[in-house]
Amino acid sequence: MNEFEIISHRQMDGISIFFDTVDYRTAHVHPEWELIWILEECLIITCGQKRFAAQPGDLVLFSPNEPHEFHRMQKSCTFLCLQISPRILPDMGQLSVDGLHPHEYLTNEELQELKAAISSAAAAYLSQENNYALYCLGQCSLVLHKLLSGLPCRMLSQEEMVSIDRRNARLMRLFQFVDDNYMHKIRLQDFAAQEGCSVSYLSHFVKDSINQTFQDYVNSVRFNCACKLIAAGGMRMLDVCLESGFSDYRYFSKSFRQQFGMTPEEYSKHAAAHISQKNAVRSSLHSIERFYSRDESVALLNKFTK
Repeated sequence: MNEFEIISHRQMDGISIFFDTVDYRTAHVHPEWELIWILEECLIITCGQKRFAAQPGDLVLFSPNEPHEFHRMQKSCTFLCLQISPRILPDMGQLSVDGLHPHEYLTNEELQELKAAISSAAAAYLSQENNYALYCLGQCSLVLHKLLSGLPCRMLSQEEMVSIDRRNARLMRLFQFVDDNYMHKIRLQDFAAQEGCSVSYLSHFVKDSINQTFQDYVNSVRFNCACKLIAAGGMRMLDVCLESGFSDYRYFSKSFRQQFGMTPEEYSKHAAAHISQKNAVRSSLHSIERFYSRDESVALLNKFTK
């Protein structure tokens, strides 16, 4: 499974700034620095062995190639996302930040300066007036400089970089293996045989990489598939159950309620209204999230940052 944006939108070479309203996004990695600014509602974030709730107003920073996962808490969470490719800034690809939470290390004044720079970069990015790319690059460089000057970070060795690349390549193969087989009986030992590794090693690898067991990850993909099928409508719940990879409807219904706080039938009524909104939410095996047009993004920027 390759990392990609669900909606393609114009972006600068190496910099992307966009609004996202997310219900969930399963574990994923990408090569850019990613800074998200939580604007509305809370977001449960899993990053390695860390799991926490980001509150409105929080900034959260992810190093390049760092696996992370998003889930809403009660309502869909909206955030402003800034992605910067290390290739446009010398030596940035070998830096790693140990602190995800800038508010734990920076003063309120420094955080406000950061948010002002992010807002300014976003406004220029969306307006695309003359020389906007140069201005955005300057503002984004200032943002990263402030973050990396205040947060604990270190330079990765070449051996660590190679190890991270290998880990993420294996993680991508794992995700693809689950995508290809979740609708059938699926076992970690089958992936272990494919990789030439022991089941014990891969069990620890999965837990260390995405902070959940292999079976938990498989079930999350199956539940996401079920949600997508339910939202699309026109299928019996038994067929949804079987097509999502669950063999027993009673287990499916009970587990679904534990996962979402409602039965599949209740979710069907909820999803029909949710998915049919204007500029419909994009639903896939790995995410339910909404991206915005340029005009909508400008309106959101004015709403949340003025």
